[in-house]
Amino acid sequence: MIKPVKKAVFPVGGLGTRFLPATKAIPKEMLPVATKPLIQYAFEEAVEAGIEEFIFVTGRNKSAINNHFDHAFELQSALSKDDKTDILSQVSDWTPKSGQIAFVPQREPKGLGHAVWCARNFVGNEPFAVLLADEMVLNPKQGLLSQMVDAYDKTGGNIIAVAEVPEADVSKYGILDPQSTDGNLIKAKGMVEKPAPENAPSNLSLTGRYILQPEIMEHLAEGRASSGGEIQLTDSMQKMLPSSDFYGFKFEGKRFDCGNRVGFLEANIAYALEREDMAARVKEMLKTYIG
Repeated sequence: MIKPVKKAVFPVGGLGTRFLPATKAIPKEMLPVATKPLIQYAFEEAVEAGIEEFIFVTGRNKSAINNHFDHAFELQSALSKDDKTDILSQVSDWTPKSGQIAFVPQREPKGLGHAVWCARNFVGNEPFAVLLADEMVLNPKQGLLSQMVDAYDKTGGNIIAVAEVPEADVSKYGILDPQSTDGNLIKAKGMVEKPAPENAPSNLSLTGRYILQPEIMEHLAEGRASSGGEIQLTDSMQKMLPSSDFYGFKFEGKRFDCGNRVGFLEANIAYALEREDMAARVKEMLKTYIG
């Protein structure tokens, strides 16, 4: 029997160095895309996919994320008093219920694998999703994690979102080593963290969304650092392969790598163009710059 995915881990403890000085005081995950911060898009994507428990692995100076998911009593009272119901709904209607959310400190930034391991006591013996907020996929019909959960409900095992990248860029990502393909599912025989282009087994990059079985925590507990001196999630997934199925999932939608400044800017434009209240004005604005 395939256990349903009802828990999600959000690693949000990184330093955001690529966005300094903006991220000196503001978490990268709180930077806005069109009308909402990055982390809210990831949270709402998880809600759409049926997630019921939300675990945020945070670092120092990340209190803005905690506050964003809490009630803002003074603000909500003022909006209610002034009968600004539309704005009030944007502040409060989407927030999680009491008991659905937890914040776990990652005391040292030791990598994605370490961040996931920090959530072990909250994950327990259940399958769980991992969402990286700076990876966004625009699909108005169905969010990325919801697509993955639909696939998982049929196959079980472990599923990783993948996307094709230029061969020159494979050294920036974890890369899937494919064994066989069935539609949009690619059975994996291995994964490589940031390989040199000449050594890459494919150009399928791991794209910030995972559905994982809890056994991965046993491997993460070994705490072995590798690429970049960090504890890589990819290494522990590789160790699970002999005993657990892994699939790459080629999703539908437009991917934006908001971990870099140009990708973040592109996401802002694309998401703004999806909004009726912004699209026309954004198009006119763009014309003044591109002629």
